[in-house]
Amino acid sequence: MQQEIRRRFEESIETKRRALEHLSDRIAEAVNIITAAYDAGGGVFLFGNGGSAADAQHVAGELVGRFLVDRRALKAQALTTDTSILTCLANDFDFEMIFARQLEACAAAGDVAIGLTTSGNSPNVVAGLKRAREMGMKTIAFTGEGGGKCAGLADVLIDVPTRQTPRVQETHMLVYHIICELVERAMVD
Repeated sequence: MQQEIRRRFEESIETKRRALEHLSDRIAEAVNIITAAYDAGGGVFLFGNGGSAADAQHVAGELVGRFLVDRRALKAQALTTDTSILTCLANDFDFEMIFARQLEACAAAGDVAIGLTTSGNSPNVVAGLKRAREMGMKTIAFTGEGGGKCAGLADVLIDVPTRQTPRVQETHMLVYHIICELVERAMVD
C-alpha cells in the first residue's frame, strides 16, 4: 500500500512539472483576459459536470468572496448550482443546452466563459463555449491533454499534459488557485 501511495504522489508531482512547462504562458494569458474583463466591468461564468461542476463553484466562491486578501467582490457565477434552472433547461430543451442557455440569459460580450471538462468533449461544455464565442465572450477551457473538441473553441486552452483524470483534476486545482491569486493581486494593486 505504501508503494501505491508513493506512486500516486510521484505521478501527481510529475504531471505538475510537465504542466508548468506546458501551461505557464497560457496561465498568464488567462489571468490577463480575466483581469481585463473585470477592469471593463464584466464578469466570469464557469461551468462543468460532476467534479468540474464542483470546481466551478469553488472558483466562483474564491472570486466573489476572497482568495488571500480582502478586496472588492468580483463578479463570478457558476452555472452549475441552480437545480431549478438546470432541470428546466434539461427537460424543456436538452441537457446539452444547460450552460449555453444560461450564458444567453446572464452574460454579455466582454465577459469570460470558463468551461471545465477533463475529456474536452462534454457536449454541454462544448455548446457553452461555442455560444460564448458567438456572444463575443472570451473563452478559457480547462481540459486534459489535447483539449478535445474544446481546443478549437478556447481563446486560452489549459490542457494538462496527461490523460489520467485524477492527475488532470489535481493540476486543474493548482492552476485555479494560481489564477485566483494573480487576478486578486491585479485587482488590489
